[in-house]
Formats: sequence, C-alpha cells, structure tokens
Amino acid sequence: MNYLIGVTLLWSFSFSLIGVYLAGQVDAYFSVLTRIALASLVFLPFLRRRWLRPDLVAKLMTLGAIQLGIMYLFYYHSFLLLTVPEVLVFTIFTPIYVTLLHDLLEGRFKPTYLWGALLAVLGAAVIRFDGLTESYVLGFLVVQGANLCFALGQVGYKVLLAREAEQPPQRAVFGCFYLGALAVALPAWWLLGKPQYPTSGLQWGILLWLGIGASGLGYFLWNKGATRVSSGVLAIMNNALIPAGLLVNLLLWGKDTDLTRLTIGGLLMLASLWICQRDKNSQP
Repeated sequence: MNYLIGVTLLWSFSFSLIGVYLAGQVDAYFSVLTRIALASLVFLPFLRRRWLRPDLVAKLMTLGAIQLGIMYLFYYHSFLLLTVPEVLVFTIFTPIYVTLLHDLLEGRFKPTYLWGALLAVLGAAVIRFDGLTESYVLGFLVVQGANLCFALGQVGYKVLLAREAEQPPQRAVFGCFYLGALAVALPAWWLLGKPQYPTSGLQWGILLWLGIGASGLGYFLWNKGATRVSSGVLAIMNNALIPAGLLVNLLLWGKDTDLTRLTIGGLLMLASLWICQRDKNSQP
C-alpha cells in the first residue's frame, strides 16, 4: 500500500509538470519515447540472466507494451478528440476494469471489490465532472482503450508474479517491461512524431525527471505495490491520483479547485477503500 501511495504523490507532481511545461510545447511521442528510453536505461543494469526465462521475458515485454506503449498512444490521441475535462472524466472507469479483469483472470467474482470500485468512480466523478460536448463518442472509446491497457498491464503483472513458482527479484526482471514499451514507443515516434523538441534546459530537465522518476521508478513501484494489495485496493488507488493532482495544482500553481467537490469526492474514495480493506478474505 505504501508503494501505491508514494507513486500517487510522485505522479501528482508529474501531472502538473507536464501540463505547465511540456503539453503543446514538446511533441508528445518524443516525450513518451524519451521517458521510456530513460526508464529502460535505469533498469537494464539490474537484469539478471538467471531469472530471464524466455517465456517470462516475453510476458513482461508484452505487459510493458500494453501498459505503457499502447496505453500512451491511446491517451495522447484522445486529446485530439476531446477537451481536457472530458479526458479526465473518462479516465475514472479504470478501477472497474482492474476489478473485473483480475476476477476474470483468477476465475472468480468478488462483488465487494466491484462495489468499492464503483464508489471510487463516483468519488472521482464528483471531483472531475465538468460537463461534456455533444460529439464525444469516439473520444470516449479511445480513452477507454487507454484505461483498459493500463488496467490489463498492472493486473497482468500482478497475476503473472503470483503464479511464478519461484518469485524472482522484481528489479532483476523489470527492465524487460520497459523494453516491451520501447518496442511500441520507438516506431510510434518514428511514424507519428513531429520535430517539436525541448527548447530549454528546464524542459530537458523535466523530461529527465519524468523518465527516471515518474516512469522508471514510478511504474516499477506501482506494479510492485500491485502485487502486495488486493485487486479491490489496487482498483481504488487508480483514482487516488485525481484528488492528489488537484491538490498539487492548487498548492503549487494556484489553479482553481472546487474544494467542496474535492472533499466530497475524496471522502467517497476513502469509503470505497474502507469497503475493500474490511473484507477479511482479501488476498493480494
């Protein structure tokens, strides 16, 4: 749980840095490629041959390609179809996908976790909903593609590690996850990217931090945390970034935030977390 909380705080600051210094100024595909390449460089030295079975490597690369590579392609394309508030609204369904996908892979159904996830979605909707435009169906589907990829990646990683007879040290194999994402990000940038690169040391510094910190350390700790909590708690934490990100915007950037909605939505998320954690049969 501490891993998920720490990464939530980490990503809440990263959201603001992207919005203020990179969005609309640096090509999105180049940003994604840079982040994933730096994350790969951080974890490649930790790879250990003993644990790199071909089947495990292939599965980790596939999960990385889905959770980071394909997810980012969906996510960045959604901004061409929707307003920013609409994208934010449509990301709130991820907890439901996490819960249902995990139950599907485990061949079970835990209604407690589903109710908890639905309550977390309601809390996120209270915080984020700002109205919708008339034309949003395609954009909605694109965002759901991103949500599904992010959910499938973390749930798949959780289930994959749980089914390993001999648990490998996660840092000794996680570089494969980033290599899979890189296999998607590199051709995407080559085919779709624009010559819009950082023009200041600050922008390069932010990309360096996002690659090493938010993407490198962040995704490793998030997926590691996913292996140590129940699917219900994992689902809820997927929306915890919403109030955290809004608080950072309010405190650091002075952005307008409806504190009443933030408080009500935050309380609903805490209630959903309590519902999932009180399940005595909850297993990681």
